[in-house]
Amino acid sequence: QLSLVESGGGLVQPGGSLRLSCATTGFTLDDFDIGWFRQVPGKEREGVSCIIPSGDFANYAHDVKGRFTISRDNAKNMVYLQMSSLKPEDTGVYYCAADWSPDSNMCTLAQGQYHIWGQGTQVTVSS
Repeated sequence: QLSLVESGGGLVQPGGSLRLSCATTGFTLDDFDIGWFRQVPGKEREGVSCIIPSGDFANYAHDVKGRFTISRDNAKNMVYLQMSSLKPEDTGVYYCAADWSPDSNMCTLAQGQYHIWGQGTQVTVSS
């Protein structure tokens, strides 16, 4: 089975930081765009960030730009989302997802492009 596993979620106070990790099962990451998405109460799942196989290009949703940083370590089959200056509105379930794109020069935050998904990890930002 091809799958992704997220970890690193938890409870953090406003202004705090968390680092989410995404690991693969059954495949390596070097040919895949990887995206982070989140589901917040009352809203549809939205794109947060994505990164291409080489790591040379990344996209961010406007409201997380400057606060979140996506990175990848293909040798370890890991992708990370470093989240800083967290706000209560960042609360939600965070998912990583993979899109087979071996020659990709850019990535999209449109969730329909991603075909392998993890189960999600809960992030709660509250005092």
